[in-house]
Amino acid sequence: MLTDAPIDLVAFDLDDTLAPSKSPLPPQVAQLLTALLERTQVCVISGGQYQQFRDQVLERLDLDDDAARRLHLMPTCGTQYFTWDGETFTTVYARTLTADERDRAMRALEEQAKALGLWETETWGPVLEDRGSQITFSALGQAAPVDAKAAWDPTGERKGRLRDAVAALLPDLEVRSGGSTSVDITRRGVDKAYGMKALEEQTGVPLANMVFVGDRLDEGGNDRPVLDLGVRCHAVGGWEDTADYLAETLIPYLDSARS
Repeated sequence: MLTDAPIDLVAFDLDDTLAPSKSPLPPQVAQLLTALLERTQVCVISGGQYQQFRDQVLERLDLDDDAARRLHLMPTCGTQYFTWDGETFTTVYARTLTADERDRAMRALEEQAKALGLWETETWGPVLEDRGSQITFSALGQAAPVDAKAAWDPTGERKGRLRDAVAALLPDLEVRSGGSTSVDITRRGVDKAYGMKALEEQTGVPLANMVFVGDRLDEGGNDRPVLDLGVRCHAVGGWEDTADYLAETLIPYLDSARS
C-alpha cells in the first residue's frame, strides 16, 4: 500500500489512535510523532476542540520551528484549521454554526437523550458542549475516565440510538457517532472526509499522497468517511498499534524512500 504513491503527509485521528481517550500522548507516541515530523508533514484531525489538541498533543511535543510548520491541526473534524505562524498555532478558518443551528442541535440532543433514558446525572463535567463549529453530546461528560466511558456503551448501541433519533429531527445538519460515548453535530456534509479535502486544499498535498491512521475505519465509524474518500488508510486498535506502525513501518519506509 505504501508504494502506491509518495507519502507527503500523514494524518491521524486523536483519541484511541494517538492517545487514550481525552488523555495526553504517551511518551513513546510523542517521541515517534516528533521523529515523523522530521521527515514529513503531519495532521491531527479529530472531533475534539482546539483545547483538547493543545492539552493532549502540543504540550507533549518539543518542536522546533521547522517541525511546528509541518504540523496541521484540524479540530472538530476539520471545521477548524490551525497552523504555526512562527510564534503560536493560529486559526486559518473556522466554519462556525449559526445560533439557530446551535440551539436546535443542543435542544434535540437533550430532549432525545432524556427520552431514551441516556441523560446521566452523575457526570464528569457538562454533557453538552458548544465547540463553535460542532455541538457534542458526551454521555458522561468530557472529563470522564476511560474505563467509565468504555463500560457505558461497549457496543456503540446506545449512542447509535441517540444518533438516529436526533438525525431524524435535524435533516439539515450532520449528526454522527463520535467517540466512545459521544454524538457530534455539524453542518450538513461535514465529516472527516470534509476535513481531509480541506487539508488537500490548504496544503496543496494531493489526497493520493496522504496516509490516514485511525481506530474507527469500520462501517459506521467516524473515521470511515476518509477510507470511503479513497485515501490510503491504516486501521489501529489503540495507541500501541499506532506506535508499532510508526516505528516498524512508516518511519523506516520514509527513510528508505529518501535514501
